[in-house]
Amino acid sequence: MIPRIASGIVWSLAWLIAAGFSAWATGAVFYDLPWPVLRRGAAGFMVLTFAAALIFLRGKWRKLAALHVLCGLVLAWWLTLQPSNHLAWQADVARTAHAEIAGDVVTLHNVRNCDYRTETDYIARWETRTVRLSQLTGIDMAINYWGSPWMAHPIVSFQFADTPPVCFSIETRKEAGESYSAIGGIYRQYELIYVVAEERDAIRVRTNFRKGEEVYLYHLNITPEKARTRFMDYLAALNELHVRPRWYNAVTTNCTTSIRTQHDAAHRAAWDWRILVNGKGDELMFERGNIVTAGLPFEDLKKRALINPAANAANDAPDFSRRIRDGRPGF
Repeated sequence: MIPRIASGIVWSLAWLIAAGFSAWATGAVFYDLPWPVLRRGAAGFMVLTFAAALIFLRGKWRKLAALHVLCGLVLAWWLTLQPSNHLAWQADVARTAHAEIAGDVVTLHNVRNCDYRTETDYIARWETRTVRLSQLTGIDMAINYWGSPWMAHPIVSFQFADTPPVCFSIETRKEAGESYSAIGGIYRQYELIYVVAEERDAIRVRTNFRKGEEVYLYHLNITPEKARTRFMDYLAALNELHVRPRWYNAVTTNCTTSIRTQHDAAHRAAWDWRILVNGKGDELMFERGNIVTAGLPFEDLKKRALINPAANAANDAPDFSRRIRDGRPGF
């Protein structure tokens, strides 16, 4: 009885893995085949091939082996796909930022500072910013929600004593006319980009121009020395992407996991399911003592961290960054 049950479990797992691998392979062909006109037909052919293997081959081992061989061929092809920095990009991701470091002075090139009329109607502006590491005082984090409370987008903002903040938003780099697909994000549809921007750009476009989005702003509990280390981690990742593009992946290389993997494995924060389901990321940081709370429970802190009304009132004012922080706990 026990060996029979164990055998049934093993075979069930084997078929489950084969089914998942087959679904992934079909999606890889549908989303990533270089010739869009052939994608739908090629994905249909994959499904028919899988069905034929299950119907006409005899024996469970042969059926499973055929599915894995077919999927393995797709995987081998898929791994040859290479990201690029030289495509027809959307205007807001047309340039990659990079940094020059000369002792205390950091010069940031291609800092985005768009002039928005609407979310999609804007003048893309790119600037050069110079900051000093000795003047870096801390880090703030904006958490952006666009619908589900389970998923969010973090924007990390570095604060300086003598110059406005500089923020980093890790995003998909979309080509002109391309839109984001959650399923497509699992495949090799998008390159990864570190957008370096003014807060009046990266935060304001989400609070003032995109409909139905909310942004919560927290001050992190970090010393200036550690903040400088984090800043250098971002610059290293930034410069590497400027030279060597990488694929975005909605699960493994996204806006949150990329922050964690900037550190070597020995110094990464302990894994938690809320790193992946990042809409609960602020709750995780609260529990770990990463956020300045001013003695408030998390629910009260989050209510007071919402900056949409203040951002709308400030709009394009020169002191936008100050006004979205005024009166908030921890600032």
